[in-house]
Amino acid sequence: MQEPEPFIDRIDAGRHLAGALRHYAGRAEVDPPVLVLALPRGGVPVAFPIAQALRAELDLMLVRKLGLPSQPEFAMGAIGSGGVCVLQPGVPGLMGVTQAEVDAVVAAEQAELARRERRYRGERPPARLEGRCVILVDDGVATGSTMLAAVEVARRQHPSRLVLAVPVAAQDALQVLRGVADEVVCPLAPMRFRAVGQWYRRFEQTDDEEVQSLLAQAWAR
Repeated sequence: MQEPEPFIDRIDAGRHLAGALRHYAGRAEVDPPVLVLALPRGGVPVAFPIAQALRAELDLMLVRKLGLPSQPEFAMGAIGSGGVCVLQPGVPGLMGVTQAEVDAVVAAEQAELARRERRYRGERPPARLEGRCVILVDDGVATGSTMLAAVEVARRQHPSRLVLAVPVAAQDALQVLRGVADEVVCPLAPMRFRAVGQWYRRFEQTDDEEVQSLLAQAWAR
C-alpha cells in the first residue's frame, strides 16, 4: 500500500482540516458561535486557517507535555490550566521514573504554562466555553496525553460539543481520543507512525513570535 503524502507545513495541514470541518462553517452567527482552540505552539498555525475558513473565533488551550527526564521527547503525561494533570499508565515507575522526578517536571512545566499565558494572552480574558461547540486543534498526536489534558480542561467548562481536529495521529492514540470526544477529525492515521514531524515536509519549531502574530491577526478581526 502506498504511503500517504505528507503535509507541506502546518498552514497546509490546517487548510486540509478546514475542508474536513466545513460542516461547521456558517455557524459564526449562531449563539453561542463555534470556538476554535489551538494548542500552542504548533497547533496555532494549524488552527489559524481553520478559524478563517469557518469564520470562527480563535483562542488558546494551554497545555504542556510532561517529558520523561531521560527522554524529554517521550510523553509521560501532560498538564493543563486549572491544575489538570494526566499521567500515562505506569507513571511513576515507567522506565524507572520516580515520583520526585515527576513532581520536578510538573513544576517546571507549570512555570512554562504560566509564562505562555502571560505572553500570548496578556490582559485578554480566556474565551468562554460553556454551551459552545469547541474545536480543539493541534499539529498532530503521538501518545495522546497532551490532547487528553486539553479535553479534561475543556470538559470542566461544559461545552455543548467537543470536537478534536488534528492532521495526523497514531492509530492507538486516535482510538483513545474517539472515546473522549464527540467527534474526531483526522485525515491521516498511518499504519507506520514514528513521529508527528514525519508527516510534514517542513516541521520547524513554531516560535512565540509566530504565535503572537497569528493571534494578533485573528483577534484584530
